[in-house]
Amino acid sequence: EQFGGGAAGQIGAEMLQAKLIVWIFGMRFLMDIFSGISYFINQFISERKYGKLLEFDFEEPLTRLIWIAAITCISISYIMSYFLIGDLPLQLWWKLATIISCGTLAAVLIPEFTKIFTSSKSDHVHEIVTASREGGPSLTVLSGIVAGNFSAYWKGMLLVGLMTVAYFVSQLPGFEQIQYASIFAFGLVAFGFLCMGPVTIAVDSYGPVTDNAQSVFELSQIESIPGIHAEIKRDFGFDPDFVTGKHYLEANDSAGNTFKATAKPVLIGTAVVGATTMIFSIILLLKKVGMLNLELTQAPVLLGFITGGAMIFWFSGASIQAVTTGAYRVIEFIKKNFDLTKSSADIEDSKTVVMICTKYAQTGMWNIFIALMTATLAFALFDPNFFVSYLLSIAIFGLFQAIYMANAGGAWDNAKKLVEVDLKEKNTPLHDAAVIGDTVGDPFKDTTSVALNPIIKFSTLFGLLAVEIAVSMSKVNEKGVLSYTLAHWIIGGALLIVSMYFVWRSFYKMRIKND
Repeated sequence: EQFGGGAAGQIGAEMLQAKLIVWIFGMRFLMDIFSGISYFINQFISERKYGKLLEFDFEEPLTRLIWIAAITCISISYIMSYFLIGDLPLQLWWKLATIISCGTLAAVLIPEFTKIFTSSKSDHVHEIVTASREGGPSLTVLSGIVAGNFSAYWKGMLLVGLMTVAYFVSQLPGFEQIQYASIFAFGLVAFGFLCMGPVTIAVDSYGPVTDNAQSVFELSQIESIPGIHAEIKRDFGFDPDFVTGKHYLEANDSAGNTFKATAKPVLIGTAVVGATTMIFSIILLLKKVGMLNLELTQAPVLLGFITGGAMIFWFSGASIQAVTTGAYRVIEFIKKNFDLTKSSADIEDSKTVVMICTKYAQTGMWNIFIALMTATLAFALFDPNFFVSYLLSIAIFGLFQAIYMANAGGAWDNAKKLVEVDLKEKNTPLHDAAVIGDTVGDPFKDTTSVALNPIIKFSTLFGLLAVEIAVSMSKVNEKGVLSYTLAHWIIGGALLIVSMYFVWRSFYKMRIKND
């Protein structure tokens, strides 16, 4: 009887797993389709609303696209959950759909929170301009840092709130048959994030397209070409208005800056929530072999948290150092070789500039990659409790560092656009201060913040492999417990030395020397 009950329970668990796998894949497939359908719905609305207008808010249709996609994805998650897993006991279908919807809501609310701090219409961006007018570049930088810090707080609280809702739903009746229901819930939140992926990538892509379009127009200097008006009229049948065209491009670039900033926290949020779930997989692996003792009273746990924070701040410095050195070498080359009296740059000189940028980007990348890879292996070999807390620390510190840097950079960028487009104060002290803020913000938002996403994912994915290697090398000690050996410490120590050498190289071999 006992055997029969156990077998029936096992069959029931396997059936539940099979149903949930089909449900998850079905949901992802349908949500991707409906994200695409949302584009056509938004296009239909936009053509009728803006088709005859000469100017409108370029952020509005992008915002509407995100909301249409979110509403359709949440609706389809409940509808399809009812049809696919509606027969599960205790109405589990709507509870699982609610948890996924928490992730989908995060993907739509994070952009709204981002606009509060980075949109050209936001109070924070206007404060940067006001502070810059009176205080110059120093207040430009400080007010942008404030915007980034406040944004990290509010987005952190938003994520905590939605994950808390998911946790409480996972404690409702019906989840008893799912092992580690809260961990499963956090994984579904990350899944809900990713279901908005097509739309998130679409609005993120809008930024680089508008940025490059505006740059191409500016670099072409088309309005200064003799006879260009008559040539365009002859070949294309319309009279060009370069002033209005430039205004539209700059306004679109401002909207693009905002939505580039909105996508970064969404992607870093998926990395962190997904990494948290992956870390729980490592915890379960270590718990299974009896090697885990995660208590705050244990010194390795506290040391792991500190080490993770140190790695995030090293990476932030190393990535910006690569940008700083590359920029310095480019400016040095331009001052020595460019004839600034010419109306256009020499092609060969331009190629050399690209080569210099690529060289320092690749050098910085290799230093960072080798340092991170060897550090992850080393820490996995030292102590399992230390390593798990290290990975959690990487995810948490990385989340807030990435949000802070992305939104501070976005605020500085749009402050410059506000000065150029709305205030039309180019070539003034205010514009000079705004340009300095934008120059500081570019490596913040386009280098370090976006790179923290793969750093977190790489650390956790590679960390899982590293833990498996460490466990396979373990031996049973005299107490009959599986534990690490002296070989772990020797190999780990050697790898840590290699890691610290490349950390050293990331600054001391990249720094700008006083010639």
